[in-house]
Amino acid sequence: MVPPPPGTVIRRHTLATRLWHWLNAVAFFILLGSGLGISNAHPRLYWGRYGANFDHAWAQPPHFPAWLTIPASYNLAISRRWHLLFALVLAFGLLGYMIVSLVDRHFRRLALTRRDVSAAHLAADVRDHWNFRFHDRDDPGAYNSLQKWSYILVLFVALPVMILTGLALSPGMDAAWPWLLDLFGGRQSARSIHFVAASLLGGFAVIHLVLVILAGAGNELRSMLTGRWKVPE
Repeated sequence: MVPPPPGTVIRRHTLATRLWHWLNAVAFFILLGSGLGISNAHPRLYWGRYGANFDHAWAQPPHFPAWLTIPASYNLAISRRWHLLFALVLAFGLLGYMIVSLVDRHFRRLALTRRDVSAAHLAADVRDHWNFRFHDRDDPGAYNSLQKWSYILVLFVALPVMILTGLALSPGMDAAWPWLLDLFGGRQSARSIHFVAASLLGGFAVIHLVLVILAGAGNELRSMLTGRWKVPE
């Protein structure tokens, strides 16, 4: 395949991808802020079914400042309401995106090739990123190997784990699906896994934003708004 020359404008993102991206961005921002507000109510993490002040905690998250939490003033009830509302937005948005991506075959862009699982190629991809070369050498508009692995882990591992552990923490879901708590080893284990998954997704979001800036924020932002992307030098 002959790569398009620099300066060529190509279509990179479908409408469904762009809509889901921005919906997901808003939902994740509110979920993270309200989740930090919920964490402040009892910043201790346990394993197993039970956990209280005098039980051994395997981790103690910091007390998060008001400018990071939703709402800014401590209010556990309001934090929970925001969290539950946008958990539904995130879950149904992900479901809709996956259905559309299967229908329009968007997921083919994430298909792993032989070189994507090659240690040598992954090492070369890391070196390219280190040298600020973020796009595939043969097809600049395609996802590179690190992007594929990142999106696969987020879409098919981290987000489903977040949703399932969140359901396990809901008393209403416990009554309907009691096996959910057993799946994660108890309520406190589900809470710990939920917190860890949220932290990993938060780290992914930070790295994603940094790489967008380094790759050319204007070009990348335009592609996620209009779907059009200019092949860089």
